[in-house]
Amino acid sequence: MHFTSEQRLDDGVLEREFTLGEIPGTLWTPGSAPAPLVLMAHNNGLPKADPRLVARARYTAARGFAVATIDAAGCGDRPRSAADERVRADLRRAMRAGEPVDEIFESLIGPLVENAVPEWRATLDALLALPETGGPVGYSGGWTALGIRLAVVEPRIAAAGFFAGGYVPRAQREEARQLTVPLLFLLQWDDEGNPRQRALDLFDAFGSKEKTLHANPGGHTGTPWFELEDGCRFLDRHLR
Repeated sequence: MHFTSEQRLDDGVLEREFTLGEIPGTLWTPGSAPAPLVLMAHNNGLPKADPRLVARARYTAARGFAVATIDAAGCGDRPRSAADERVRADLRRAMRAGEPVDEIFESLIGPLVENAVPEWRATLDALLALPETGGPVGYSGGWTALGIRLAVVEPRIAAAGFFAGGYVPRAQREEARQLTVPLLFLLQWDDEGNPRQRALDLFDAFGSKEKTLHANPGGHTGTPWFELEDGCRFLDRHLR
């Protein structure tokens, strides 16, 4: 892991850019060390510098957690494969025509999860080798499909917070039954791109004994800010 820049923010959080091989990432750490580590993932091609992600990361770090994110393959400035571009073009065409898109999502999101998991695990190895980070580890992010897979295969993850705003492939819907860590699941009740019943069915499928559903009215990007505060309290309970 190679740090390429750093800056001390007004809230005392240290923000550092890093690279791990071809993987670019950002690490936010509070003044205290070692701090419990939270992996904050994003998808749909968004960059790690997306303002909503950065705001969540900075707030969480100011609450005493180390927070890390990376640009997985196809996100941010990382190149997309020709096959991915074809699938995305098919998706845009189908959505404009009002055609079913589930099978297209399957062919897009499934491979993205498979490719992202090894990169996130390698990043986790490197982060936990730093003196300023420690376990247990939490996962928080809008990429629920990735979070399910990581929480199932990665024993270092002790708690997870998911946003029910993205497509979850069939494989991860099945894996959800194997999930055992404490879980906080956020649902926007009027999310235009995520059928409500599918999100409720997924919550029902999670195998965790401790799982909590927070539902709020509004569309995809309308999650209330107070849910971030509640999410930090959830992390406090399980990572300290």
